[in-house]
Amino acid sequence: MNKNNLFKLLGLLVIASMALAACGGGGSAATEPPAEGSKVTSTGYTCPEPEFPMEVTSTEINIFVWTEYIPVEMIECFELVYGIKVNRDEYSSNEEMYAKVSAGGSNYDLVQPTDYIIALMARQDLLQELDHAKLPVLKNFDANYLDFEFDPGNKYTIPYQAGTDAIVVNTDAVENVPASWEDLWKPEYAGKMVFLDDSRATIGMVLLTLGYDVNTTDPAQLEAAKAKLAELVPNIKLFDSDSPKTALIAGDVDLGMTWTAEALLAQQENPAIQYVYPTEGAILWQDNWAMLKGAPHADAAYAWLNYTMQGNIFWMMLRDFPYTNPNQAALDYAMANQKELYDAYMASPITNTPADAIKNGHRIADVGEATPLYDDIWVEVKGGQ
Repeated sequence: MNKNNLFKLLGLLVIASMALAACGGGGSAATEPPAEGSKVTSTGYTCPEPEFPMEVTSTEINIFVWTEYIPVEMIECFELVYGIKVNRDEYSSNEEMYAKVSAGGSNYDLVQPTDYIIALMARQDLLQELDHAKLPVLKNFDANYLDFEFDPGNKYTIPYQAGTDAIVVNTDAVENVPASWEDLWKPEYAGKMVFLDDSRATIGMVLLTLGYDVNTTDPAQLEAAKAKLAELVPNIKLFDSDSPKTALIAGDVDLGMTWTAEALLAQQENPAIQYVYPTEGAILWQDNWAMLKGAPHADAAYAWLNYTMQGNIFWMMLRDFPYTNPNQAALDYAMANQKELYDAYMASPITNTPADAIKNGHRIADVGEATPLYDDIWVEVKGGQ
């Protein structure tokens, strides 16, 4: 899921003095320069000290992450504080990540799998168990985002961000606002839609319109979903997991299916853009950090997880990538030090998902031996779109 940083510079200009005051020991950047010896990023951000300092001998770390999903200060501060070079490669789908990692020889330390792919990766012996004794940062997380079925006891993962897949629509351009996934098949929307380039979410949405489970393994039900998806695909103008909001903001498309933050960032640019939780239920998801088996820089990986997930660092996700934040320490920090960001986050039904939307939602899971059936649907129906 590309979480593009399109609005980052604007956000930095608006809150620069607040951020420097909060992490630089008080006062504004104009009147109080950083204390002697402080680590300062290229954006002028004063890096906080590690809350959970780690002993590290590695001089680099290799991470494989969703496109544009990490604030620049987070990376720069880690490099400045620990003297460790961060090498980052990016992907735009779980399937892309899995294919590269499972092929071997990737040399990555950390990846960011979404919930449903974790069980598959564990079953393929691609992940190593986390040593919770080396992760004091675990105390920062809201318990509602821990111990999910996809990773009981957080044996392999810790949370990163959560969110939903639902309907996004420009209400200035669309007269009849869709209320359900089923509505997206209406001829009036043909050629006006953007969808995530996400096989499980899109096929899952189709299954819901047929009254089936998003994780069905029934070949007959999947065949029915394939036929129905084939009716929809010609009406979709583009599939985009890099930056679906871009086409919405530009007016190239008027509605479709997207993630939490992409909808909110588009709405900040154009208030007519709304996020609709469909009557059949939204898709619920959570992205997580996981360490690969044989990670060459495991010590740096533990240092990265503990430092970047501490509250006075991870609050920046509210600014740059406003998904649903599982990190309670980050929310507490934002409430005390970045109140405008915190209040906007809490007030938005996009980021602060309503309880009924969660109750009515559906979480995609590993489907085991049925996985090739889903892959075949995507390849055959989506084809060269």
